[in-house]
Amino acid sequence: MSDTKPDPIAQMEKIVSLCKRRGFIYPSSEIYGGCGGVWDYGPLGAELKRNLREAWWRAMTRDREDILGLDACILMNPAIWKASGHVDTFADMMRECSLTNKRVRADHVEAQAGTVMQFTGAKAATGWSISRQITVLMKQGEHIESFRKRVRALIGQNAGAAAGKPEEIELLGEQKTEVVTASVDFHPESGGLLGESRPFNLMLRTYLGPTATEADVTYLRPETAQAIFAQFKNVFDSSRVKVPFGICQIGKAFRNEVTPKNFTFRSREFEQMELEFFIKPDEAVEIISGEVAKWSDGADLSEPQPNWGWEMWHRYWVDQRTKFYQNIGLGDVLEYYWQTPADLAHYARACVDILCEFPFGTEELEGIAARGAFDLTAHQQASTKSQEVFDEDLKNAAAKLTPEQKEALIQKRLAAEQAKVKGEPMPEADVRAWFERLFKGNYVPHVIEPSAGLDRMALAVIAKAFDETVKTDDKGKSETITVLRFHPRVAPIKCGVFPLLKNKPELVAKAREVYALLKPHMNCFYDETASIGRRYARQDEAGTPFGVTIDFDTLGEKPELLNTVTVRERDSNAQHRIQISELLGWLQARL
Repeated sequence: MSDTKPDPIAQMEKIVSLCKRRGFIYPSSEIYGGCGGVWDYGPLGAELKRNLREAWWRAMTRDREDILGLDACILMNPAIWKASGHVDTFADMMRECSLTNKRVRADHVEAQAGTVMQFTGAKAATGWSISRQITVLMKQGEHIESFRKRVRALIGQNAGAAAGKPEEIELLGEQKTEVVTASVDFHPESGGLLGESRPFNLMLRTYLGPTATEADVTYLRPETAQAIFAQFKNVFDSSRVKVPFGICQIGKAFRNEVTPKNFTFRSREFEQMELEFFIKPDEAVEIISGEVAKWSDGADLSEPQPNWGWEMWHRYWVDQRTKFYQNIGLGDVLEYYWQTPADLAHYARACVDILCEFPFGTEELEGIAARGAFDLTAHQQASTKSQEVFDEDLKNAAAKLTPEQKEALIQKRLAAEQAKVKGEPMPEADVRAWFERLFKGNYVPHVIEPSAGLDRMALAVIAKAFDETVKTDDKGKSETITVLRFHPRVAPIKCGVFPLLKNKPELVAKAREVYALLKPHMNCFYDETASIGRRYARQDEAGTPFGVTIDFDTLGEKPELLNTVTVRERDSNAQHRIQISELLGWLQARL
């Protein structure tokens, strides 16, 4: 593996090129010029995503007894998005280029240096003209004639055929105004002056019904979580579960990103993997268990306990998600950002972002939030349908409390409400009404939400796996070899099967026999063209961890090796001689 740190931009360009060349990821609608911020997954990419999807689903449901699955529709009643706050507040602040009308997120504008140039307008021989002020940044080191040519081209592009040829556009009233060194007021691509920041709702609108009027407006969901909240009571009532328990789902989500960027990292169509894990309020835990466990460094998170409150559950899920990423080969590229009180939403008690090192920087891979009862309460109020659960253990434990003990719990909550730094404190009357319901065994569950993006996860796995080495032969000729060092658990192809020579029917027949043995149990690739070294190299570039070669020893040239094959490991180049009868088990033990 290479020890030198590669140039990030060059590294990302190589990854993008490899993804297209080997069939991992293609630009969507490429033959028609593309579709911004949308990507298609080719044969290898589809397999990689499937493996990651299945690993997540297995970790969340098959390996646990306390999480159930859901597969909800993309289209939902728009009242859900009103109740959740998405209609009113799900927005990014954006700025618009005064030259090209392109939009950019206000927080994504990189500081630029150069000379601010102004023009009073522009005109063309066709009779077309504009008479408004045009302000553009001539970037540091840009030649004045190249700058003017660029401005003409951008004006012509925006004006269309009416302006004629861009080179014939005349720029009027040119003037240098000032030199800037770190300005964020110009579009990073065009250099045009940016307008003031204003909110831009990220939801994609569509119509559900025959009239296509405002009454039929709905949205492509911007997240999968709200369907889980909307179906909470149905799942709870139909599945005979008890809190704490979780509901998870995997599905498409859509956001009309102002500036999709960094390949598939920020896209307009993507796939989410979200868990809503419902827990008792801390007050209910205290009533039942007599105490709420406090988090401290070194606390045992291996097995959930009855006295866990929201903080222990939150730490537990950070630990669980970290272990998941370690199990798919991302353990050494993870970092964490614990949001400060200033970062948090008013309803959130804590949120940690699991960060991952990408070639373009360290960015968020997954967020894990302690969201309180905000979501279910919002839907309860908007729908007027109760989202409370009844807890017999809580009712029985509360019945044993003295009036003084009950009042102490109420006073403790009132003090916490007054200490809030965000959001309005709950009025005393509402606090007492809430406790009255709680003492009878009723409450709206709180939630811990691990939310991950499948596309970001796939990109992280590809970026982590990407490796280049330079090999020099005996004649001094050097060749750059690309290898994807996927963890075997998520590799799109688990093994390649190769007859040593394709012109020996007996080798081909035995190789086909081995391929047929393995194919029902794992994704394999059969290849008989080119030299065996070249075939290994092709599979290394696709990320295949194991290569199985059928040679003359397999056929009994050496009697003691009859019905054995050579298995080559991608990362170590180690070779093992394995009996065909033991091959499947040998491979499965390493996947």
